[in-house]
Amino acid sequence: MRARSALVYTVLRLLAFVIPLGILLLFPVFQELPWLAAVFAALIGLSLSLLFLRRPLDQVTGGLAERRAARTATGRRSGAEADADAEDAVLDASAPPTDAAAEPAKPETTER
Repeated sequence: MRARSALVYTVLRLLAFVIPLGILLLFPVFQELPWLAAVFAALIGLSLSLLFLRRPLDQVTGGLAERRAARTATGRRSGAEADADAEDAVLDASAPPTDAAAEPAKPETTER
């Protein structure tokens, strides 16, 4: 993934939100209810990004897919996978050995 394509997409998404928010805040109704202007600006920004930002999104996701394929092909693992394996190894080492044939002891109950 190229950092430039991710940066371009992020800036365009922010502009798709900030510009409608600024325009909506010019109206007196939204000056009294700025949270409502933010909600409408978010909906407008989402709509604009779905309509017009398909190509930058495809570039970003394509770059991420290429990186993941390259990592899989070389056998490199992510830090999260290595961390999960290390945690599993610690848990397995600290767990008491269990006997499959042994049943857990049942507490004795006295009936009155």
